[in-house]
Amino acid sequence: MPLDKGLAPAKINLALHVTGVRAGGYHLLDSIVAFAGVGDQLTALPASELSLEVTGPFSRGVPADETNSVLRAARMLQEARGVAQGAKLKLTKTLPHAAGIGSGSSDAAATLRLLSQIWGVENFAPNDPEVLELGADVPVCLHAPEPARMRGIGEVLEPLPALPACGLVLVNPGVEVPTGRVFDKLERSDNAGMDELPEALDYPGFVEWLAAQRNDLQAPAEAIAPEIARALKRLRAMPGVDLALMSGSGATCIGLTRDMGRARQVARAIQLSEMGWWVAPAPLLS
Repeated sequence: MPLDKGLAPAKINLALHVTGVRAGGYHLLDSIVAFAGVGDQLTALPASELSLEVTGPFSRGVPADETNSVLRAARMLQEARGVAQGAKLKLTKTLPHAAGIGSGSSDAAATLRLLSQIWGVENFAPNDPEVLELGADVPVCLHAPEPARMRGIGEVLEPLPALPACGLVLVNPGVEVPTGRVFDKLERSDNAGMDELPEALDYPGFVEWLAAQRNDLQAPAEAIAPEIARALKRLRAMPGVDLALMSGSGATCIGLTRDMGRARQVARAIQLSEMGWWVAPAPLLS
């Protein structure tokens, strides 16, 4: 499925196993990463200089200076390709912050896709070392919309076959969970990796396989934000939700449904009962 170059889709960790720690304290991961058909939106117009405007429901607190991943990615591409032109960038933030769905990393990847097209230069590849400097999730976000198995600290990517079509319900109970705090509370880092993903799984088989995997960050994230456990319980109680899991380091939780009709029904019901939560139905991109 082609990806709108201005869309920064939500990154979903369908499983996340912490398998070790390397020199420097970086944790080693083994994760299935896919993308949802909802995300931040980036637009760009040619300009003499680089600039950034941030709008949208989650724009509060997002910097518009060189600390923003969008401008960092733009500057990196500009310098690496010798581009003299700038761009007037506008980022519409519709994804919550510190939510385990990689919004900042996906914003950076969308910036690289969009500006490489506008400037007519070659984009970075996900395995280019420069990309990892922007953040551990940026390589896999640059791989969007195709799913991938992500290992190491995020630099080892293995393309996966198309995953079964299904609907997703993304639920964030309105809390931010800083990734560093979650890793600090992790009791064990030398956990087993994932089982091999069988080929040509249908939707029921995929759900069964996912149910046997883990997110090793869930327990420490729940210790920081007990609302995560409540969100998962709410999803699991909904008719039509076949599996509920936490994405990344939290606090966003994901409900898998057989189709988008069911996803919309579940999302509507949760939105009506939990007015302070962020809830979004979306297709699984693949």
